[in-house]
Amino acid sequence: MVHFTRMVPAAHKLLLIAPAAGLAMLIAACGGTAYGGTSTTGGVAGANATAAPVVATVAVSASSLGQILTDDKGRTLYLFEKDTATMSACAGACASAWPPFTSGAAPIAGSGATASVLTTVTRGDGSKQVTYNGHPLYYYAGDQKPGDTSGQNLDQFGGSWYVLSPAGMQIGN
Repeated sequence: MVHFTRMVPAAHKLLLIAPAAGLAMLIAACGGTAYGGTSTTGGVAGANATAAPVVATVAVSASSLGQILTDDKGRTLYLFEKDTATMSACAGACASAWPPFTSGAAPIAGSGATASVLTTVTRGDGSKQVTYNGHPLYYYAGDQKPGDTSGQNLDQFGGSWYVLSPAGMQIGN
């Protein structure tokens, strides 16, 4: 019995592989970003790999407003006075201007932060938003670099926004 194997030219093999590689890159690029393009949620590492979820860290950093809550890269975190301890009042356009600080797993207390007041609430889209002392946490899209606090005391989307002290209390009015 004679078997014939069809030879596939190298160029045709590339045409078969390229769409899969492109799809993997697209999935990785759409993993979710906030505040300067840094992913705050878990994403897909590759077509056949399962990436561990990104775990959020809350820390304390010095600022012009005193000691405030930040992420592990020094980016300022804010509270929205309209929120409750169990629900965010910021979605849609609000969440575009004030991206929620989310975590793919239980958040971690970094330097100066208190682990016992750190938890998450589930947002309408199913993501887990980090809370500190009962306040859901957010970034401000207007902050350009770590240490910026340009969202402090802004009145937007029906309420005021504030940075938090290490105790989890608003700083300011």
